[in-house]
Parts: sequence; C-alpha cells; structure tokens
Amino acid sequence: MPTETLILVLAIDRGAGPAPLTEHRTKAAVPFGGKFRVIDFTLANCLHSGLRQVLVLTQYKSHSLHKHLRDGWSIFNPELREFITPVPPQMRESQEWYAGPFDAIRQNRYLIERSRARQILVLDGGAVYRMDYAELVRAHAESKAEITVAVRAVDGRGSGTQACVELTEGERIAGFGRPASPPVENALAAPVPEEAERLETMGVYVFDRDFLLEEMMRLDQARRDDGVVADTDLALDIVAPVVADRRVVAYRFGQDRGRVTPDRYWCDLASIDAYYQANMALLRAEPPLDLYQADWNIHTYQGQYPPARTVPGATSGNEGIFVNSMLAAGTVISGGGVNHSVLFPKVRVQDGAIVEASILFNGVTIGEGAHLRNCIVEKDVEIPPRMQIGHDPKSDRERFTVSEKGVVVVTKSP
Repeated sequence: MPTETLILVLAIDRGAGPAPLTEHRTKAAVPFGGKFRVIDFTLANCLHSGLRQVLVLTQYKSHSLHKHLRDGWSIFNPELREFITPVPPQMRESQEWYAGPFDAIRQNRYLIERSRARQILVLDGGAVYRMDYAELVRAHAESKAEITVAVRAVDGRGSGTQACVELTEGERIAGFGRPASPPVENALAAPVPEEAERLETMGVYVFDRDFLLEEMMRLDQARRDDGVVADTDLALDIVAPVVADRRVVAYRFGQDRGRVTPDRYWCDLASIDAYYQANMALLRAEPPLDLYQADWNIHTYQGQYPPARTVPGATSGNEGIFVNSMLAAGTVISGGGVNHSVLFPKVRVQDGAIVEASILFNGVTIGEGAHLRNCIVEKDVEIPPRMQIGHDPKSDRERFTVSEKGVVVVTKSP
C-alpha cells in the first residue's frame, strides 16, 4: 500500500482568513504551537501513516514554505522511493498559474500518469489535525469506491468553512451543501449528541487513479467546449457533480480502527480568531490536540538555539517568571512575566514587561515595562519600552489589525 498511494498536498491557498499572518507566507507555512508550521501536521500524518510519496503543490509566496520543507523535511529516503517534493506551477501546457485546487492537480497530471500509484490521496496543507491516512486508504479499497471523502461530525451549525455532506445507506454520499457561517468557537467544539449530528468535509480525499485521470480529461474537454469550469472547492465543484453516477463514499473521522482516534481534533484556522483560539487551546490542562503524544510526534525544523531560560532583570532584580505558557528554545525572560502565552524561538521579554494570553513569533522583543494582552506579534517585531497593546480597543484599531473577537495582530514595529 505505501507505494500504491501518491499524496498531493495542496499548499496553494493565500489563506485570506488568517490574514495578515499570510501577508508574507502561504497559509500552510504559518507558525503554530510554539515551534511548528501548519503543514507539519499534515506531513506528520503522512510520515506516521507510512505513506511517503508526497508532492506539495505550492504557489502563493512559497519561499518560506520551500525553505521549511528543505530544512525540516529532507528526511525521506529516495532509494526506498520515498520523497517530499515541492511542485510549483510547471506551466507545461500553458503559461497559467494554478487556478484552483483541481487545476493544480490537473496541471500535474503527468506526475500522476508516470506514478505506479493505484490511488491518489489529496490533502489540505492548511489544516491542523491528526489522522491515520493508512486506515483511510484501506477503507477506500475495501469499499471499492472511486472517491472517498473524509468527513467529521459537527454540531448543527457546523464550522462555517466546509461543505456539509448528505449520506445514504452504506455511507454513500448523496450530495453536498454549502457551509453556514457559525461563530468561530465551533471549530474547536467538543463532540455533540448524535441526534444533532451534521457531517462536514475536511479537505481530505482519496481518488481512484484511473477515475481521476478520466475526470481530468472530461473537465478539460468541458473547459474547451463551455468555458471555465468552477474550481474553488473540491467537494462542491468537482466531487458533487459526479455523486449520482460514480461510487462516492464517506469516511468518518475518528473511527475506532484508526491509530490516533483519541484526539478527534480538526481545525482549518479559517480566521485570526480561529487561529488564536487553536493556539490558546494547547495551554489547557487537557488540550484537544495533544502535542505530547509519544507515538505520533509532530516533526518540524528547529534551529540550534540554546535552552529557554528565565533570569533576574538587570535593573529591578526581579525574577523572570512564566505561568502556563509554552517557551521555545532560545527564549529569555529577563525580569518580565509571561502568563498563558505561546512563545516561539528567540523571544526576549525584558525587565518589567508583561505578556498575557498572547502569541509571539520568532525573534520578537518585548521592551522594558511593555504590557501585551490578547496579541499575536509577527516575527522579529520589537515592541518599544512601556508600550501597551490590547488594553485600549480604539487605540489598537488605529495602529494594528484587530479581529472580531478583539485579538490584536502586530505585524510591524509600532
């Protein structure tokens, strides 16, 4: 099975939802959880599932992502036919960039044709979750499906970002519906009673290779005959039109047969608030996503930085402290205080500075006496001494991007 499955990871999304974090990087490359990138979770699923023939389709501001793949994921052995290869638009047939998820697959048809794979696993590189893809592929083969769509149970309002799914007997998909727009908290909601169950897609699909090649030829002809074919969502634009004529089945996320069912966690980080809440949820006593699960660790690139530490402030002599927070390597708290926050590598918190319920990216410096609350601070930003952010909504909106829930995103030095 490992060599019979070719994986296409879609990392072409501008990620408009979590903007301005995607101003200089694609959504898949956005930092997450104190040391990771979003795409690390999808790639770790591939690694632990034993499926190691991976093409990462890239496009939008992809340098940061390409560098991360080079530095952190050059771990597969090509002699064993293992690889993780970034594939920007090759323009073999025209001068067009990827026009959408299916067009990105279509433009790389030659890679599918020369592959020995029997099925093509298509994944969204911009979501955070754990999943045993090997079990998904096994279920696809057992059901003799032409397309298998991974679905998850949500409450009656859904996530607001994914297509909803209607099933018939035998887990056959009868149709898809457009997503609603519920509050962002639903992206992290706990399981709901069965009577309120609603199923949504997850951006995870298994296609029979021969069917996929046939469908690409059909859509190419339709494009020539009728013009542009809609291509913004794989479920709604590509899978939905064929459910009546082809065998399309659902695979329920979190089944007992999978090896990582205890988490049952998925989040597509569709907004700044969803991104912020997903990071803050990692600080719970029992987080919905366990980063410390020993048998399913998340691989990534880490710089060779010294250990994080706290030291007394040079002026005040007060001890640096942190409470219920994540501190990555190279971080130093010098007489400041950090509470319920996520700090990426090489952060500096100076004497008397206070950081509360915030996310600080690589290389951020918080000046003496500054006070941050409910903030996301972009990499290498220096917060001047005694500046307050997250305390005065009116002042914050004049200087920074502020989300609907009041999270302040600082993307440049004030």
